[in-house]
Amino acid sequence: MREIFIQIIENKVFIITLLAWVIAQAIKVTIGVIRERRFDFRWLIGTGGMPSSHAAGAACLATILGLEYGFNSVYFAIACSFAIVVMFDAQGVRRSTGRQARILNKVMEDIYWRGRISEGRLRELVGHTPVEVLAGALLGIAVAFLLR
Repeated sequence: MREIFIQIIENKVFIITLLAWVIAQAIKVTIGVIRERRFDFRWLIGTGGMPSSHAAGAACLATILGLEYGFNSVYFAIACSFAIVVMFDAQGVRRSTGRQARILNKVMEDIYWRGRISEGRLRELVGHTPVEVLAGALLGIAVAFLLR
């Protein structure tokens, strides 16, 4: 077990990818604190917001693998394909889910005020805007180049 842990913490690709995600989350929390003038723990572990930590991690992984093994390697091809799916999902499918949650919350609010339902609200900030995804991807690429 100890050897597995050592191998993981010595894995440069994994550590740099993880750092890209952590940096994106830290930026997201900082922006939230500046905007709201308060700290909300949900910003640290939640989804959505600027920049996309999903995009940062996926883009960093693809970039670092391209730098380490070549941009014509199968590793880069797999990671780049993965990054495209992650970024498309982050700004497409999950964003649509957030819109649906907003609409359902309005419907539930209307029903609640008529005394017919007592359900909790759905989380509306689920996905990212294209700008948030692009910012996350650029951050991930920059982290890969800087920390390689």
